[in-house]
Amino acid sequence: MEAETFVGIDVSKRQLDVAILPQGEVLPFPNTPQGIQKLLLHLTALEHPLVVLEATGGLEMPAALALQDAGLAAAVLNFRQIKDFSRATGRLAKTDSIDALMMARFAQVLRPEVRPLANSHTRSLEALMTRRRQLVELLVIENNRLKQVHDDWVKHQLSTTAAFVKEQVEVVEAQMLEVIQKHAETSEVFELLQTVPGVGPVLSATLIAGLPELGKLNRQKIASLVGVAPINQDSGTKKGRGSVWGGRGDIRAVLYMATVACVRVNPVIQRFFKQLVSRGKPKKLAMVAAMRKLLVILNAMMHSKQSWQPNLEIQT
Repeated sequence: MEAETFVGIDVSKRQLDVAILPQGEVLPFPNTPQGIQKLLLHLTALEHPLVVLEATGGLEMPAALALQDAGLAAAVLNFRQIKDFSRATGRLAKTDSIDALMMARFAQVLRPEVRPLANSHTRSLEALMTRRRQLVELLVIENNRLKQVHDDWVKHQLSTTAAFVKEQVEVVEAQMLEVIQKHAETSEVFELLQTVPGVGPVLSATLIAGLPELGKLNRQKIASLVGVAPINQDSGTKKGRGSVWGGRGDIRAVLYMATVACVRVNPVIQRFFKQLVSRGKPKKLAMVAAMRKLLVILNAMMHSKQSWQPNLEIQT
């Protein structure tokens, strides 16, 4: 049913600022179970509302889940999507925050697709993936500091910290595996993805948690979603070099590391990469193309539920 009312919810720890178009009203609700119930009563009285919330590190989830359970159409979008829209409409300076009215306007103009929110199993996996990424970033920082210091005591302290963080990464990865194995369907997908040479448990878990659309979209859309689809930089008769931009950066970062491994051990990705380089393509551009190639292969496999076969011709 076509939406007739458009709602933007600006989420903070204590409050939900709710803007409604075309009425133009903005209402505050406490970000508490009681406040969310009052919000639901208000929204269910509207004519076919479409609700947009910004992903704010989990603060939005109680309201988003309540909206979904109440049968209301709600889309949780990332910060960049809404901010880019705001800039495109000339309503946002670089230092401005995004308000509820802008999110309601986003819903009204772009009518974002509403997708079911992740179940508790997938949310647990997402939380573990986020924690792993935080620890890996911390490990990189500590190792970089280790290269820059000369004092023996500080070196020892940094080495000790780095070793501890590395152990914690392993602990998180073990917990990820335990969560995956508790769910039969997730476990099957996890094993299927790893039939591809060069694809390991980290990329597989990342795709399960952060890219539920894998296997459900065509190759152009899945590449755009991750941010490995080239965007032309043309102006008039001038043809610029294509670039990639946007998308899910956390997915893309893990995909990059897996592609580096695939260039070494996967015959299809290795051959594709070497062909691009031999034709004069810069290695960085060739690597992005190889990332896209790998992602499209994984997307096709998920769609067909068919494991990797070196001689299998997959349309990519």
